[in-house]
Amino acid sequence: MKSKIIVALDVDNFDAAARLVTQLGDTVGMFKVGSQLFTRYGPRIIELIHAQGRQCFLDLKFHDIPNTVAKAVESAAALKVYMLTLHTAGGEEMLRAAAAVQPRPLLLGVTVLTSVAGDQQAEVLRRARLARETGLDGVVASAHEIVPLRKELGDKFVIVTPGIRPAGSDVGDQKRVMTPGEAVRVGASFLVIGRPIVADPDPAAAARRIGAEIGG
Repeated sequence: MKSKIIVALDVDNFDAAARLVTQLGDTVGMFKVGSQLFTRYGPRIIELIHAQGRQCFLDLKFHDIPNTVAKAVESAAALKVYMLTLHTAGGEEMLRAAAAVQPRPLLLGVTVLTSVAGDQQAEVLRRARLARETGLDGVVASAHEIVPLRKELGDKFVIVTPGIRPAGSDVGDQKRVMTPGEAVRVGASFLVIGRPIVADPDPAAAARRIGAEIGG
């Protein structure tokens, strides 16, 4: 992907999502669809993103028995999403079943949510090791854990980082945050950014400012 920015479509209706995809289509290459939108609109929202020539990061954090999760990955593959998330808490058997699906999107293991406060490094590393050992392509982790993750897992392992807030922004319910420039410098593969772009009066201008900060 040309851009490291993934815009989180954390809005409550289809028309708002459609406006954002249209406004940002020339600025970013990927949009995150989470439980809020997908529960209400399903594949329709993914089709909207693809119609604009952009990629979809499906963030539903699958966590169920191995066969059910494998079937969910197959369904996501049929929708041609670029990446999707699984909870590493689902365990080794579940993660291996998901990774065995072919062809499939990039699979990311959710480690510890960025709304959880405190020093989570040991737990994030433990879950990231499990993700790699079971065949996943990367993890979702706070920028505060990227340095030890890169040291242990190398440069090719995908690290998608939420909890990104430009300097001076409201952190909301996030606890472990970092600015876009800082996150890229320590090794983030992709930055998931929602409110700082989505809630801005000019979302495209906000995305361009962040793009300039991280160098693309």
